[in-house]
Amino acid sequence: MADPKGPILIDLEEDSAAPSPSEAPPVPDLHPETDPPKGQAMATAAALAARRPSKLARWFWRLLVTLIGTLISIAAWNFVTGLIASTPLLGYAVALMMALFALVVVLIAVKELSAFARLARIDALHHEASSARAADDIKAARATVTRLKALYSGRDDTRWGRERLAEREAEVFDAGALLDLAEHELLAPLDIAARTEVEAAARQVATVTALVPLALADVAAALTSNLRMIRRIAEIYGGRSGTLGSLRLTRAVMSHLVATGAVAVGDDMLEPILGGGLLGKLSRRFGEGLVNGALTARVGVAAMEVCRPLPFSQGKRPSTRSIVRTALSGLFSKEKS
Repeated sequence: MADPKGPILIDLEEDSAAPSPSEAPPVPDLHPETDPPKGQAMATAAALAARRPSKLARWFWRLLVTLIGTLISIAAWNFVTGLIASTPLLGYAVALMMALFALVVVLIAVKELSAFARLARIDALHHEASSARAADDIKAARATVTRLKALYSGRDDTRWGRERLAEREAEVFDAGALLDLAEHELLAPLDIAARTEVEAAARQVATVTALVPLALADVAAALTSNLRMIRRIAEIYGGRSGTLGSLRLTRAVMSHLVATGAVAVGDDMLEPILGGGLLGKLSRRFGEGLVNGALTARVGVAAMEVCRPLPFSQGKRPSTRSIVRTALSGLFSKEKS
C-alpha cells in the first residue's frame, strides 16, 4: 500500500508533451508612459467630430427642440397678451422686442441657408472641374472658369488675378491648361493664406498639448482649433460658412480622415524636425504636442482639398511634411536635443 504522505508521481503520455516555457508568449508592456506618443487628443477630437448620431437620436433632438419651441412660443404669447390687457404700453413694447427677436432669428436662418448654398456651389465647381479635366472638354473648362470668376467677382484680393486670367484665357485651347491657368492666377494667393491658417492651428494645438497638463484640455484645444481652422479655410476660398455649415465641413473632413485611416502619424512625418527615432525619446507631453500638431496639419490639408473650388493639379497639393516643418520647427531645436 502506498504511503499517503509520500510524493505523488503523475506519468505524462508521450503524445501530450507539456509546453515549454520558451514557447510562452511575451508579457505585454503595461507601462503606456514608455510608449511613443500617438496623438490621442487629435484622434479623440476626430472621432467626436466625425461621429454621426443615429436616426433615433436625430428624431429625439428634433422632436425635443420642436416641443420646447412650441411651449416657449405659447408661454410668450400668453404672457404678451396678458401684459397688453393689464398694461397696454408695456405690453406693446415687449411685443415689439419679441417681433425684433423673431426677425433676427429669421435673418440668421437665411444666412445659414445662404452659407449652405454657397458651399454647394463650390462643391459643384469642384466636380465640374474634375470632370472637365478628365474628359479634356475645353467647353466645360471654359464654363467652369467663368463660374469661378463669378464666384470671386466681389473680392478685391482676387481682382488682379481675375484681370490676368481674362487677358490670357482666350489664348489657351486645352482644358487642363486652362484650369491650371485659373488655379495659378486665382487660387495660388488663396492657397498661401489657407496654408498660413493651417500652420497657425498646428502650432497652437502643439503648444497647448505640450504646456497645459489639465485633463481633456488637449482634446478641447484640438477640437476648437480645428473647427476654427476649417471655418477660416472655407472663408478664404469663398465658402462663408455659418455655424451649421462649419459643423458640416468639419464632419466631412474628419469623416474622410477617419475612413482613410489618416488620423495617425509616425516618426517619418516628424523626422525633418526631430531627426529619425528621436520622437520616442522626448517627454510624453512634448511628444504628444508635436504629434497632435502634425495631425492638425493633416486635417488642414484635407480641409483645403474639400473647400477649394478647383481640385489641386499635379504637383500643386501642399505637402503635410512641409507644413509640419514650417509650423513646428520653432518649437523644437535639434541643437538643444
